[in-house]
Amino acid sequence: QVQLVESGGGLVQAGVSLRLSCAASGRTFSNYAMGWFRQAPGKEREFVATINWSGSITYYADSVKGRFTISRDNAKNTVYLQMNSLKPEDTALYYCAARPGSYGSYIYYTKINDYTYWGQGTQVTVSS
Repeated sequence: QVQLVESGGGLVQAGVSLRLSCAASGRTFSNYAMGWFRQAPGKEREFVATINWSGSITYYADSVKGRFTISRDNAKNTVYLQMNSLKPEDTALYYCAARPGSYGSYIYYTKINDYTYWGQGTQVTVSS
């Protein structure tokens, strides 16, 4: 069982930056592909970004490409989402997710069903 705990959300004005963190329990973090998803009120959960086990492969939703950066520190069992130039439409509950058994894979995963473990989410609210 893997536990994921997100942090770093908050209420900010448009144009500023935030960095989200997701800390994972367990000893096999480097075996996981990790992803960030978000869900705005009244909308379905959507893919934001993903990173493979080593950090060598990243992939982003078009809506955040060029503004958000996903990274990971396997020594700290943590994945990050650096969010720059935030917009009101980025307002959502942000979730991190883990896909075990991904060691050695260079495939990126963008679907909710690709991931097994989920955190509780951290709220990001961007005011105009």
